[in-house]
Amino acid sequence: MTPTALTVAGSDPSGGAGIQADLKTFSALGAYGTAVLTALTAQNTRGVTGVHAVPAAFVGQQLHTLLDDVEVHATKLGMLGSAEVVREVAAVLAARRPGPVVCDPVMVATSGDRLIDDEAVAAVRDDLLPVADLITPNVPEAAALLDVVPATDVDGLLEQARALLGLGPGAVLLKGGHLGGTDSVDVLATATGTTVTRRPRLSTTATHGTGCTLSSAVTALAARAGGRPDWPALVEEARDYLQRSLAAGASLGIGSGHGPVHHFAGIWPA
Repeated sequence: MTPTALTVAGSDPSGGAGIQADLKTFSALGAYGTAVLTALTAQNTRGVTGVHAVPAAFVGQQLHTLLDDVEVHATKLGMLGSAEVVREVAAVLAARRPGPVVCDPVMVATSGDRLIDDEAVAAVRDDLLPVADLITPNVPEAAALLDVVPATDVDGLLEQARALLGLGPGAVLLKGGHLGGTDSVDVLATATGTTVTRRPRLSTTATHGTGCTLSSAVTALAARAGGRPDWPALVEEARDYLQRSLAAGASLGIGSGHGPVHHFAGIWPA
């Protein structure tokens, strides 16, 4: 059976983030990609100028229609946008269970601006996290979910990862890229303990879509694992993929802002 992954997220016309990044990542890692759109964005490598939301009922219709026909082995959640969409998606996931669910709670832009309102944050916390098997927040998103000050060091990451685990997800990958320093530090918290991993920080401006790419890489690998993920192993393999994609991103020469990572590094001819 062909490993099949689903992304539920917004669209990025520049191709570096959102469902475009997710589908590229699925393909690069050997999973057939399916997609349910939650929003259209007017976006390029320099920023977002507009968002056109898909009504919650139609998001639900997309999901039900897809799942009535296609067997999905793992699901990635990205930008959901509103409390209504969050609740709709959570209800469908609880009823249909399309494989392990990886939730990238897209709530805070790179600039630090909040992308969703307090009601939507509450819906993610109360309705979505309990149906997620793995969540992958960055430092500002973790702080928003916990309603605390963002972590400033590894001890803070560990504390907040454990606190997020207490909100109901099966596992938490708290990404520490916002901490700065020569290494990029992530914390993985599961029911059996916590793990700190470090990778050398790459000097590149080709960083558009890194969060989408990491979460969709984990999802593709979970689909290939037949829905029985070993999160520590899958996260490390996904980070290997992201590291290669980041290192090669500048070679694409796309856009004039923060360009995309190279999702097909090592696959396309040099």
